[in-house]
Amino acid sequence: MTPTLPRTVRAVDTAQLLDLAQEAAMHSFSQRLPVDWLRDHLAAEATHYLFPTLVQRLTHRPEMPLQWRCQQLLTVSTGEQILGLLDVLPDTFDKIPETLDTASKKDVVSRIERAVSVREWVERMAADAGSCPPGQRCIPLDSLRK
Repeated sequence: MTPTLPRTVRAVDTAQLLDLAQEAAMHSFSQRLPVDWLRDHLAAEATHYLFPTLVQRLTHRPEMPLQWRCQQLLTVSTGEQILGLLDVLPDTFDKIPETLDTASKKDVVSRIERAVSVREWVERMAADAGSCPPGQRCIPLDSLRK
């Protein structure tokens, strides 16, 4: 029986998000950004948000655990909020404390719906700067597919 997808939003700090991305990389989940990219581009003291939107079960790879595919609202070093995806183990998600009230959750979901994607943000930053933003190490767009 497939567990019920939680209809909630969880807030995490940058260190917690990096841990979640590392866990996703360890399991070779398909929806995740490289940990190094996140470390280079996330605002260090920011709050980020996870909103589960899909139960991900890989029937062609039965050894893979069930995952929640979460939309993530990331705050990057420019202060902007951008949209990414992250597959998270249900038990891991359940361990993230519930800290937001209903109004805050609705606000986050509204911001997720309006946010530009990671890819759009990276392309815009590259076009605006002609290269990498000052003080940041750029990772080619193709590496975001891994």
